[in-house]
Amino acid sequence: MNVIAKTEVMKAAEKFGVTGECDIWYRTVRKANWKSLIEVREAFPSADKVGDKLVFNIGHNLYRLIVRVDFAKNVMFFRGLITHREYDREDWKKWK
Repeated sequence: MNVIAKTEVMKAAEKFGVTGECDIWYRTVRKANWKSLIEVREAFPSADKVGDKLVFNIGHNLYRLIVRVDFAKNVMFFRGLITHREYDREDWKKWK
């Protein structure tokens, strides 16, 4: 998968102290050629699809890494890394 905005992923990861886990996530995603959530879950069993976004648990479920995904074009666009509390507020669902 082509991941748009690795720099932004790593900046956000640094803010929360999860750079190692986000780096592993990034390297795993870059090697993948996923066509569905089922394939994503082979590598990340707790990943969820909400609309056109994928949500990954990061930092032992303390944070959510959110990307917009286009399986047909094999691309993910980083949208944010937020706390579990921010995720529960659901404002992220409005992100494009």
